[in-house]
Order: sequence, then C-alpha cells, then structure tokens
Amino acid sequence: PFAAYTVEKKLAKDPRRFGRGAIEGVAGPESANNAGAQTSFIPLLTLGIPPNAVMALMVGAMTIHGIVPGPQVMTRNPDLFWGMIASMWVGNLMLLIINLPLVGMWVRLLKVPYRLMFPAILMFCCIGIYSINSLPTDVMFIGLFGLVGYMLMKFGFEPAPMLLGFVLGKLMEENLRRALIISRGSLDTFIDRPISAGLLLVALVLLVLALLPSIRKGRDEVFTE
Repeated sequence: PFAAYTVEKKLAKDPRRFGRGAIEGVAGPESANNAGAQTSFIPLLTLGIPPNAVMALMVGAMTIHGIVPGPQVMTRNPDLFWGMIASMWVGNLMLLIINLPLVGMWVRLLKVPYRLMFPAILMFCCIGIYSINSLPTDVMFIGLFGLVGYMLMKFGFEPAPMLLGFVLGKLMEENLRRALIISRGSLDTFIDRPISAGLLLVALVLLVLALLPSIRKGRDEVFTE
C-alpha cells in the first residue's frame, strides 16, 4: 500500500490533491492491500515460508492438524488447497456485496470531526501494540515514532519509503549476503534465472516510472527559465 500510494502520487499531475481525498490515493493502496492479502499465501503454500505474522499463525494451525506447509499441500491435501482458493473468491464477493450498500455509511464516517477521530485512533493503536507483548515500553515507542513521523512530515520527507526501508532493510541485507555466499561472490546469480531477472526488471521499470515525473518536471522548469 505504501509503495502504491507513492507511485500514484509521483504519477499524478497535481500531487497536492493527495491527502485531501484524491481517489487515486485511496484506490491504489487499497488495491495493493487486497492483492497482498491473497498473494501472501503463495510462499506459504509453495515453499512453506510464512511472509507475515498472520501466515505464521496459519502455519501453526496447519501443523496442529498434521499438515506440513509446502509444495506437497496441493497433492496431499487438495481439499484444503482448493478450499483456500475458493474462500478468496467468496471473500471478495462478500466484500463487494457488503460494501456497495454500506458505502454511504463509510462516507459519513469522514464527517466525524478530527478532534474526536484522533483520540480514538490513538487509543486503538495503543491497545493493539500493548496486546502483542504486554510491554508499556512498546506504547512509549509509539509516541516516539509518532513524533519522528510528525517532524518528517513538517520537513517535507516521505515517511513511507523510510518505513519500508526500516522493515525490509535487514531482510534484504541478510538474503543478499546469503545469495552471495551461495554464489561465491558472483553477482550473476541475480540474473541467471528468468524469474529473478524478470523481478529485477519489473523493479527497475517501477523505479524509472516513479522518477520520470520528477525528471520531466525539472526539465520543464529549466526550459521555462
């Protein structure tokens, strides 16, 4: 969702509309969020690797029932596998049926004054973070990171890329070192497989698309001067 929002903001003709109800800033992250919910099952069911905490709970539940996550799930437990696939279709259909009649109610929530909405959001955030480890220090860290995020916004920084880097940076470094150890230091290991090369190419294209509006805007300003 963060990446989708950033890309939509970069590609928009008027980025100032974002944060004020721009439909692209709502539709893009929400589509990415819905896509991520279903695709998180791919590494779980094909490799047995949970990509997030929710999938880790799924691994625990499957293990309790004697099911080993991995590529053998499709052949040994076809009812479970195809049941999951069917549940995704049914779940999205139910969301469509439920949300269309209730869209008016969701819109009315936007009319709630911010002075009432903010304390409620803050309270639920504190309850959620405290329920994970039951540590008061975690709640204090919420206030600290909230202050840092407020300062970043005031100084014009984009908090989403920093948050993604903070979450994914360690994982990327560990897997980069692991890949280089396996390949004995050769960087060709990242492009000698079609899937790896294709994913890198897609990432490069997305990076170019994100930077292109800024480059074009800079050129237009130079030509104007």
